[in-house]
Amino acid sequence: MFEWFSKDENDAIHILTTDHDIVKQLFDQFEDADGPASKRRISRQAINELKVHAAIEEEIFYPALRQQIVEKDVMNEADEEHHVAKVLIAELDRMDGTEDHFDAKFTVLAENVRHHIMEEEGDMFPRARSLDIDFLKLGQQILRRKQQLKVIEGGKALRKRSAKPGSKRTSRAPRKRKAA
Repeated sequence: MFEWFSKDENDAIHILTTDHDIVKQLFDQFEDADGPASKRRISRQAINELKVHAAIEEEIFYPALRQQIVEKDVMNEADEEHHVAKVLIAELDRMDGTEDHFDAKFTVLAENVRHHIMEEEGDMFPRARSLDIDFLKLGQQILRRKQQLKVIEGGKALRKRSAKPGSKRTSRAPRKRKAA
C-alpha cells in the first residue's frame, strides 16, 4: 500500500512524512489541551513546524517535482493550500491566544493542513516516487535547509519574547540619558 514510503531517514519523502506526523500530533494535542496557556504553547510549536516545513517544500521539494511532473494541477493545488495556511499562520502570529477566534482559527488551520497532508501522501508522494529524482540527495538538501530555518525561527521567537512589555531590554543601543 505504501510502496512510495522509505524508511531511510535521509530520504526526502521520509523527512516530509515525519514532519507531517509531528504536526498531526500537535494538532491532536491542541484539541486535547486544557487551558489557554497549553493551547498557546502547542499552537506556537505547530506554527513554527509548519513554517519550516512549508519553506523546505516550496524551496526544495516542489521545484524538484515541477521539473518532471507533467500534470501541474497537483503542484498548483499544493501551492494554493500553502497560501491559505500562510494566511492563517500570519493571522495567528498576530494573536496572543486570548482572542475569541484564536481556537477556531487554529482549528481551521489544522483541518486545512490535514487535508493537504492527505493529498500529498495519497497522490503527490506516490507520483513523485516514479520520477527520476535522487531522494537521498534531495533529503540532504532539505535537512540542511531545515536546520538553517529552525535557527532563524528560534531567533525570531527569542526576539518576540524579549520584546514583550516588562521583559529585559535586549538592544545593544545605549539608552539616552535625560539632561540634568
